[in-house]
Amino acid sequence: RGAFMLKFLPLLLFLFSCALGPGNFQSRHATDLGSRNIRRIAVLPPASTAVEGGAKAPDPSAPSTEGKGGKKEPATTLSDLVYTTVSALPRWQVVSDREVREVIAKVAQGGDGGRARILGELVYADAVISGRLLRFRERVGEEWGIQSPASVAFVIDLWDAKRGDLIWSGQFDETQKPLSQNIFALGEFTQRGGRWLTAEELALEGVRKAVNQLHKALYGRAS
Repeated sequence: RGAFMLKFLPLLLFLFSCALGPGNFQSRHATDLGSRNIRRIAVLPPASTAVEGGAKAPDPSAPSTEGKGGKKEPATTLSDLVYTTVSALPRWQVVSDREVREVIAKVAQGGDGGRARILGELVYADAVISGRLLRFRERVGEEWGIQSPASVAFVIDLWDAKRGDLIWSGQFDETQKPLSQNIFALGEFTQRGGRWLTAEELALEGVRKAVNQLHKALYGRAS
């Protein structure tokens, strides 16, 4: 029996490394995450503003969120939300966006893992957070009445800057629905005041869920 348990121990560790959140968020992490001694963290700016292949493009009938009227690109919006949210929590040191801007030209284009490792070396970070935008569709209408709701999906990853491996990943995916279609979302419906969120507001909710769960995974308690 002991030999049987040892054989399946790696599988059990993998299973326990997965954390399911509310229906719109889930995450997974390395089983040795707590021993990595992650303290100094940098946020990686987006390499490209393009939404990843295979994801839904923004609704062409929706108000533009891509550079017109002074609005930021959606990928930049996600990166900024991550930086602001991470900076608000204790127990880790966040590399300032000024420090990152000073060296980002030295970070070549490519995959997030390679870019994260280089940035981490340049700013002496233990780990680097990157964000991948999968969908960013703005609502069509106003907060009390819409034609089409906001819809957002993204992945946030944490990379060990010294080893270069992925040690935590969380995915948020939600298209806002009325309470009549999702009675289990009563808590969120109440928090939102029964109104329809913009894509940025929906993204912020997801980023807060992701960053708080990451903080808990690293330091063992809720933020």
